[in-house]
Amino acid sequence: MSLGEKDAAEILKHLGPKEVQRLGASMASLADVEQETVETTMGDFLEEVRTLTGLGVGADGYIKNMLVEALGEDKAHTLVDRIMMGGDTQGLDTLKWMDARSVADVIRHEHPQIQAIVMAYLDGDQAADVMSNLPEKVRLDVLMRISALDNVQPSALQELNDILEKQFSGSAGSQTKQMGGVKCAAEIMNNIDTGIESELMDSIKEIDEDLGTQIQDLMFVFDNLTSVEDTGIQSLLREVSSDVLIIALKGSEDELKEKIFKNMSKRAAELLRDDLEAKGPVRVSEVETAQREILTIARRMADSGEIMLGGSGEEMI
Repeated sequence: MSLGEKDAAEILKHLGPKEVQRLGASMASLADVEQETVETTMGDFLEEVRTLTGLGVGADGYIKNMLVEALGEDKAHTLVDRIMMGGDTQGLDTLKWMDARSVADVIRHEHPQIQAIVMAYLDGDQAADVMSNLPEKVRLDVLMRISALDNVQPSALQELNDILEKQFSGSAGSQTKQMGGVKCAAEIMNNIDTGIESELMDSIKEIDEDLGTQIQDLMFVFDNLTSVEDTGIQSLLREVSSDVLIIALKGSEDELKEKIFKNMSKRAAELLRDDLEAKGPVRVSEVETAQREILTIARRMADSGEIMLGGSGEEMI
């Protein structure tokens, strides 16, 4: 917000879908920021990157103008209310910029195999949201097909690009693409609402008990964090806000709570205990959302090699 619209737009062009979404939502929520806060924040930033930046104050039209500059008039007007799409994307990549309901609408009437390929292409959390927006009767079929996917021929990807709207068309390349599989299905199940996940798992085991067990073994749930090494927990805690952590721990096992307390300073652990005791009843949906947020961070850190996750029956990543 302090860089000015043109410079900020240049940066925005290089961010991914989730980054644009989170950053846009944060900017939209800013109001009445004190000058002291701006100066302190910029000072901390400059100390880390050792560079210069301009200071400016945004207005109500800042976000809209920046998106128009970065993405063009049509895309910006379509997305200004929910800051999702952007950039130079083609084919399936464009779907990653869309909200889950819109993706579900795009693939709702396609063949289940097409739906499975789309879902396997998306990140697990987005795919889970899309799954939740699909009719209940097709979820099981799609998840079973995702589990059975391995390599997708370029001709199939090209066909998928062709059936999507014109703005989604693009080159599929000449190499087969590895996607889907049991691990992909497990990641989607990790991110989907608990009620839907439980129902799907029961249905999968009725059809193929071995497959259901494979998926379940690969699923990493919140309480599995007890299996993460202490150094990994310490790294994870540095990335998680205290507010989210408190809500997430309200629904966790005592073993995990003790694991968290052990990897904090004595003072921080005491404060967290007090906050947990003082926190009133929390809706289950809020606890699940907080836990999913922490698991998303944990998986991101695992993917980048910062920590190692080891769940029930899961090999170390």
